[in-house]
Amino acid sequence: MSGFIRLDSVPEALLDIPAGELHRLFPEPALLHLAGVQAAPLFVSVLLHGNETTGLAAVQALLKAQAGRPWPRAVSFFFGNVQAAREGLRRLEGQPDFNRIWPGTELAPGPLTRMAQAVCDEMAGRGVFASIDVHNNTGRNPHYACVERLDRQTLGLAAQFGPLALYSPYPKGTQTGAFAGLCPSVTLECGQPGDEAGTAWAARFIEDCLRLSAIPLNPPRDLFHVLAQVLVREEASFSFSDPQADLLLRGQLDCLNFTELEPGAVFGQVAAGSPDALLPLVARADDGQDVAAEFFQIDQGRLVLRKAAMPCMLSLDERVIRQDCLGYLMERLHVID
Repeated sequence: MSGFIRLDSVPEALLDIPAGELHRLFPEPALLHLAGVQAAPLFVSVLLHGNETTGLAAVQALLKAQAGRPWPRAVSFFFGNVQAAREGLRRLEGQPDFNRIWPGTELAPGPLTRMAQAVCDEMAGRGVFASIDVHNNTGRNPHYACVERLDRQTLGLAAQFGPLALYSPYPKGTQTGAFAGLCPSVTLECGQPGDEAGTAWAARFIEDCLRLSAIPLNPPRDLFHVLAQVLVREEASFSFSDPQADLLLRGQLDCLNFTELEPGAVFGQVAAGSPDALLPLVARADDGQDVAAEFFQIDQGRLVLRKAAMPCMLSLDERVIRQDCLGYLMERLHVID
């Protein structure tokens, strides 16, 4: 895959096509430019993860609502991993993550990183107004925005989505991180796929942004700093049900999301005979360093928190955990307005 499709009008089939069928309309990523009363475009990316379908549903709702009417602002919709969407997967085996290929990525150059760079360059040339990347969680989480910068416009854009925002400059190569150098840029986390409330929330936010002439500068009420991305070590087996796994994770782990946890909170059990110093997890900080030993320890065969933290995006999907991560740990930030 070396490029992407460009369009300047809405194919009629796009209005109702399911995510799993989108590849029939767009066999590769597509960038749809639509003119509006205000010329600087809003950029909206969806389906960077093929199983996160709320973004597509929100875009379709907007396209139907706006049919035959002038757009208040130019808008550019990017449809990402249509081949993974065909299979209902985050990404295909052997594919890089479509939300790790953007400028600033740690991946080696390749067709997809060049495609992402070309999309950024094209939007920079159009004077992009703001950027929105729509995602879903696999675990239970509230709706919130993620940012990679703490400037007033970026935080103001996040606050338009809701009172809760996360500052997370790691991992590298995200769409939001790449566009942060061009304009205010946010990721929307809209609950689990198929949640109608999440779709309506995302569609309403995009529509509100299209009507803005400037971004309000009020910060979110609750802002958190992501301290570490938590992954299961590649060589370690894990399960939510198999007691023979190297790490048996506690059931309903995602109930811990956005909960203040004290030291000693249990995440799971490690296999009998595992050395206490051999943690089955890696925790990547902002600089990419492994800080797992700062946050976790093994205590009498249990994997527990070493110090207080608040988790988010903890997932119960074993495939997603292996392809991406187990979740994140964060702390509250205080922003002076």
